Amino acid sequence: MNLLDVKNLSITLQSTAEPILAVDRVSLSIKEGEFRGLVGESGSGKSLLAKAIMGVLDDKWKVEADRFHWQGIDLLRLTEEERKKIITRDVAIIFQEPMSCLDPTNTIGEQIEEAIDSKQLSGYFWQKAQQRRKAAIKLLHKVGIKKHTLVAKSYPHQLTTTLCQRVMIAMALARRPKLLIADEPTASMEPANQAQIFRLLASLNQLKSMSVLLISHELDKISHWTDNLTVMYSGQFVEAGTTAQIFKTPFHPYTKALIASTPTPQKQWQKKARLETLPGTIPVLQHLPIGCRLGPRCPNARKKCVTAPQIRSYHGHQVSCHFSHKDEY
Repeated sequence: MNLLDVKNLSITLQSTAEPILAVDRVSLSIKEGEFRGLVGESGSGKSLLAKAIMGVLDDKWKVEADRFHWQGIDLLRLTEEERKKIITRDVAIIFQEPMSCLDPTNTIGEQIEEAIDSKQLSGYFWQKAQQRRKAAIKLLHKVGIKKHTLVAKSYPHQLTTTLCQRVMIAMALARRPKLLIADEPTASMEPANQAQIFRLLASLNQLKSMSVLLISHELDKISHWTDNLTVMYSGQFVEAGTTAQIFKTPFHPYTKALIASTPTPQKQWQKKARLETLPGTIPVLQHLPIGCRLGPRCPNARKKCVTAPQIRSYHGHQVSCHFSHKDEY
């Protein structure tokens, strides 16, 4: 069963001039217990999509979709208050800058205790306070923090970025969500610490059957942990399938470029050789190309690319490209 089922979601920036279509008809589905990766360059709209799912975008952004279901419930038919109640109960998000998301005026223990749902507690108010403290300690242990006493009494600025990220995960787990969205959770971390966070997310997925949406711009780092991948470019859907499918037979030129630019031990690199990259850069929102937005950088671009391609499916492997096979060039 699909936990989340979004079809043709668009996000428009209501600017003073013309509206800007930042995310263009992107579809995404996540099953129970699934570990899905969402990849693309910075500026691809990945974080916007995550914030739209959480319903935390401000009034300057307009969100539309053909379908926006959570466990079969059509969220578009609900009021904003009803939708917020469901999402905050079942979905949690970890942002890429934990230091900016934690309250600098409260200790870590106070912030985790506040995040614990009152429905998990019972008894009189003094009993509930003790239960909150025990639950907070348990959460700190669950995310791999052994020195819970020291961390609980500390303020965010007294901890490392890695510890703060673990605290953010603990706060996200406090409400026992069914879906955890991790938006660049290892940004600015050392490789060893990155691996620890990824292993933690993988264990939560396997042991707790918690669905995880892992967002990153580094395809190689998340490919070892995810079951399925969705690739975005400049606010458009590019390709989706199992991680094995995408790495074995990437159909879209952008996905091929991402994989080709990833150094691996199997590749024979000459000394000072350049990595394979697409020419140009990702377009800014104010100057988006029409049709397929990869067109100006795509090695297979043709006249037909000025119209947006339809999504094709090859045994569950989806791609949005007019020329996904060589015989179509």
